[in-house]
Amino acid sequence: MTNPASNPTTRRGALKAAASFGILSGATRAGLAAENARASGRLNQSVCKWCYRDMSLEDLCEHAANMGIVSVELLRKEEWPTLAKYGLTCAVGNGICTIPNGTNRIEYHASIEANARDLISAARKAGVPNLILFSGNRRGMSDEEAWDNSAKVLNRIKGQAEDEEVTIMMELLNSKVNHRDYQCDKTAWGVELMKRVESPRVKLLYDIYHMQIMEGDVIRMIRENIDYLGHFHTGGNPGRHEIDDTQELNYKAISNAIADLGFDGYFAHEFIPVRDPMTSLRQAVELCSV
Repeated sequence: MTNPASNPTTRRGALKAAASFGILSGATRAGLAAENARASGRLNQSVCKWCYRDMSLEDLCEHAANMGIVSVELLRKEEWPTLAKYGLTCAVGNGICTIPNGTNRIEYHASIEANARDLISAARKAGVPNLILFSGNRRGMSDEEAWDNSAKVLNRIKGQAEDEEVTIMMELLNSKVNHRDYQCDKTAWGVELMKRVESPRVKLLYDIYHMQIMEGDVIRMIRENIDYLGHFHTGGNPGRHEIDDTQELNYKAISNAIADLGFDGYFAHEFIPVRDPMTSLRQAVELCSV
């Protein structure tokens, strides 16, 4: 008979059951986190749940932990507790605002501020290091007005973010293919906003796939603006699928460039697999373990 205590799969299943009844101790969680060895290399690799809609969060967490991924992200706060069962964190929490209705419009500021204040406190308690928000769509708005409006609301919430040590990140998205009319669609636009806010707890989420579409020159843009970048997302271009030899980006070189800068945040996979999803994810983790 197999000794359950010596079987990692059985042990993890038992721990999951214990966690579901709220009896998993802090020491046991720490042990499980150590058991799920971090992927080799210098980057803290994460994965975005929305890319695996047909898989439960529990199943993705177990696969991720076994691969050495340290985070499953873009989750709402009610989902965060699930990750502790697997020794994982949620690198980026969601829920401050939607992509089209963001910081550039004053009419959304009240809800953005209320949501941010609630989520910053919740993230601090849950150990979630970052929260995501968006600029919103242009709808004819000038860059200058959008910078002013966005800075106003970010300046109101940055003090709490600094006090509670939670980073607010605005994502750079392409307005050419996936998010037409989105305002924060170039690195320079985002950097200008960061300069107007001037906080170590307000950063940009640099999505490599999106910025390849909008401006290319990815490695140089990252090197020149690393002080303003708090997080990275991957994705193959064209198509936002696997980050392998079917697409044009050299993720081994990009990963090395980011690691060489001493980046100690999270590097998250946000591609939509067209083959076996866990095989593709494992290959991406191996490729980016530099």
